[in-house]
Amino acid sequence: QLQPVESGGGLVQPGGSLRLSCAASGITLDGYTIGWFRQASGKEREGVSCISSSGGNTNYADSVKGRFTVSRDNAKSTVYLQMNNLKPEDTDVYYCAAGSLADCKSGSSYYGLRRLEYNYWGQGTQVTVSS
Repeated sequence: QLQPVESGGGLVQPGGSLRLSCAASGITLDGYTIGWFRQASGKEREGVSCISSSGGNTNYADSVKGRFTVSRDNAKSTVYLQMNNLKPEDTDVYYCAAGSLADCKSGSSYYGLRRLEYNYWGQGTQVTVSS
């Protein structure tokens, strides 16, 4: 059973940066599209970014375009979310998810950023942006 595991969350000041990592215990992430989602208490979980299994396709929510960058190192079976110029409204629990059929590509926030496309979910890591 694939179990994604997030790490790298923490407290950062506005304008600062964090890099989240997503790895898997027991099974490689190769062959899976990986999505990053975030959720604040009482709110819907929203798609932030995704990356295809090869790393050739990525997509981003409008709210993070130009600030967040997703990448993957398949040799290390790890996916990264580099978050720059963080804002207080980026404060959330961030989740990574793996999906073998998720269709991640740019052009619309519809592609690869929907929860239903992903089968396996991590437990989340807290990101807090505050001065």
